Amino acid sequence: MGKCTAITRGGGRCRGVAIDGSGLCYSHDPDHEQDRRRAASKGGKRGGRGRPTTELARLKDRFEELADKVLAGEVERADGAVAAQCLNGARSCVRDLLAAREQEELVGRLEALEAGLEQRPEGQKRGSYAAF
Repeated sequence: MGKCTAITRGGGRCRGVAIDGSGLCYSHDPDHEQDRRRAASKGGKRGGRGRPTTELARLKDRFEELADKVLAGEVERADGAVAAQCLNGARSCVRDLLAAREQEELVGRLEALEAGLEQRPEGQKRGSYAAF
């Protein structure tokens, strides 16, 4: 199993496994560009394991409640603005935690795939993913 010959943005050699005898991994092979774009366009649009939808729904409700109170005159505009900034900070934290969790999951999945590819018998056809 050969390694990818592409150079990363950081200037180092890609550590991916070359596929289909092209010398490039899935991420760098131009023949798979459309597949990568299609998969990337789906990212973040569906719910998944660990997605903090309840926390985001709670923050949305608090934003709406705060807006209603400001408009009704129950909360001063300046106090409402500061509260909204705090809620935005909480929303950013939830978003960043989600991104970090998804990245850690992807790294784990990629490492497992690479380990599986390295354990395949030498005689097995290149590019075949039947072992998975």
